[in-house]
Amino acid sequence: MCYSDTLAAGTDSEENRMKQFNTLVFYAWVLAFVAGCASLGTSNLPPQSDNSGPSVLVESYQIAVGDQLRIDVWKNPELSVTEPVRPDGKIAVPLVGDLTAAGKTPEELTADISNKLASYIKNPNVTVILTNLAGQAFLSRIRVTGSVANNMSIPYHQGMTVLDAVLEAGSVTLYADANDTKLYRRTETGAATYDIRLKDILENGDMRTNVMLMPGDVITVPERLF
Repeated sequence: MCYSDTLAAGTDSEENRMKQFNTLVFYAWVLAFVAGCASLGTSNLPPQSDNSGPSVLVESYQIAVGDQLRIDVWKNPELSVTEPVRPDGKIAVPLVGDLTAAGKTPEELTADISNKLASYIKNPNVTVILTNLAGQAFLSRIRVTGSVANNMSIPYHQGMTVLDAVLEAGSVTLYADANDTKLYRRTETGAATYDIRLKDILENGDMRTNVMLMPGDVITVPERLF
């Protein structure tokens, strides 16, 4: 083989290696792009329950202004009353007078009433029953604002999702920047903001950001900037 043939063979081999290298780089870029698209809109989402345990929203309910309470004192029907929690957070109990109820659990209020009644009757057996959670119902409402057909405050229902709330508000308007929707939530560490790709949910059926709502959540849909 002459020198020119050897040189040509070496050049072809180098070109083949470059083509293979470029092909590998291309496929690596494609895989990275697809992975990025797959995670788009899902990197900033609230933690979701694994639904492995009982479905409860709070470990212990705190009485709120507006709640209706029934207080039963065993064998003392004259001391048993049904009272709303007043705007000052208190209720009126026979013999005891006004007691602060707002912010306490039913168990804590039961103990307070029992301790006060112990000065008048022996071993009082008191039961506090919540008959209407009006105050908590207001605090737990879901608010949908911004570029939707109707800005609304709607009752929270367990199992409600972002899509449920937005449809309740009449869906988005023509000028909505739906994929820039934000979900605002109160957490133990303060206010948190989450990204919701609402257009993907409504138009593409992509439910990855159709998260379960919690009481008091606020959904805001901005308008597009022209």
